[in-house]
Amino acid sequence: MESNTDNDSNSVLLERFQKEILSKVPHLEKTDGIRVINATPLIDITKDLKECAKKEFGLNLDGKDLLVYGKFDSNLLAGSIKVRPAVNIIHDAIVTGKIGSGHTIFEATSGNFGIALGQLSKIGLDVVALVSRKLQEGVFEELRNEKIRIINLDMDICPAPGMKDNPNILAAKATAANIRSQLSDLGFDPVIFDNASTEVQALLVKQDIINLAKLLAKIYDCFCPEQYDNEMNVDVHRKITAVEIDQQLHEKEQSLEDFRIVCTFGTGGTSGGLSRYMSEKYGKKSLHVVFPLGDQDVAGIRTKSKTSGLKFYEPDQYAGQHEVDFNDAKRLLKFFVDKGHDIGESSALALYAVMQMTNFGGFGGRFVVIVADGVQKYKKNLVDTGKKQNRTQVSLQEAISSVDDYDKVIWIHTQYTPREEGIELIAKTIGVDKNKVFVPKARDVEKLLATQQIPEELNKALEGSRKSLLVCMAGYTSLNAVKVLGDKGIVTESLTGGISALAQGKGKQMPELIRMATE
Repeated sequence: MESNTDNDSNSVLLERFQKEILSKVPHLEKTDGIRVINATPLIDITKDLKECAKKEFGLNLDGKDLLVYGKFDSNLLAGSIKVRPAVNIIHDAIVTGKIGSGHTIFEATSGNFGIALGQLSKIGLDVVALVSRKLQEGVFEELRNEKIRIINLDMDICPAPGMKDNPNILAAKATAANIRSQLSDLGFDPVIFDNASTEVQALLVKQDIINLAKLLAKIYDCFCPEQYDNEMNVDVHRKITAVEIDQQLHEKEQSLEDFRIVCTFGTGGTSGGLSRYMSEKYGKKSLHVVFPLGDQDVAGIRTKSKTSGLKFYEPDQYAGQHEVDFNDAKRLLKFFVDKGHDIGESSALALYAVMQMTNFGGFGGRFVVIVADGVQKYKKNLVDTGKKQNRTQVSLQEAISSVDDYDKVIWIHTQYTPREEGIELIAKTIGVDKNKVFVPKARDVEKLLATQQIPEELNKALEGSRKSLLVCMAGYTSLNAVKVLGDKGIVTESLTGGISALAQGKGKQMPELIRMATE
């Protein structure tokens, strides 16, 4: 039975949460009726979209019957739409006693949801975020700024449960050992982790980071918001976000019934809530979901192929699904940012889709575009598209065709090192002498990625190099290292797929090629 002291403590926690967080985000309040207060701006951006179409893409939309509003959730506390479900889920958890004072929250995140959870430090709650090394440095910086404790994973956050076709048990064991070490550094008992190691490795084999966060929360008696499966992620957009937009349009003597809504897909909460609202209130499908092309990496946004197995991917509820080229959308992003609009990468994708629908699809009409977050965390990637950019990753064929450009081939991993057979495979497949393959200590690689500083031995290997090719297990660690070294003016490229792709191409088994690093 819960004690009075516990009840009093939770009441204090709830009061602080309502005062310091809930009161500052959109929520329902009874005044003369039930209204959403703290609404984010709904801004007419039609003129700027038409100007962008003409100047950047040579498209004349002047004759189109077009009205486009941007719903600027980049103005929200924590800078993104993700604060809506985060606040909704945590509020419920406090009210129902799932979270109490001093509790810790575990969650898998590609950035914005974790940043939103970081607001909880204001009321004394800790957050541990499981993140991919593929995250942009600006996203890492914001997570750190929110005082979030981070566990870095050498794999992608995006795969849905069970998606991985060729599980690599060795890679899973390496990542498990890395997670154990990081948990221990954060003050969690490694023995508890060891007791669950079989379950952990089974999830890592499938790259199922979503359920790994749930498992860690369970074994350490913590809380997991379960954003990918929690119906409150959808409900907050059905009950508040959609109502809020409709309320704002009615103030302009318009109705959401007459608009198409356009958004990208992360967890499916936004698209799910908005599409359900339109179906329930107006009996129609008005939601258009936008994805980047299948080989493109856009912060926090899934490609269409990575929606498989996700609970909130509901294609039957959508009016349309659109795959658009993010390379083109980048030009739109820069144009709008230069115009003073605070939009991020996903918003640029959605706006570019509207431009394409209007120009080629014969749509015209009225649109509300969800501006899910702002540009701050992406500024390092916002470059002049007119300039030629250095490559950050290359396919095996590209590496072979430009092999003479590489002074060295460098192995990059925090847990595993190649055996002699692995070094020979890398050298022969790429077409370099084995002596050109340099293998730094695993701890030096970890130091490079964790501190953004180049250890002495690795620095010596890179001295005077025009360009080096980086190879890791699957291509993620090496890609992150390319970005760290690039910030220091050192030109390197990451081999897509890493040694795993080379092994598969040659019919080799990974235990023949790599071993656990000892230093």
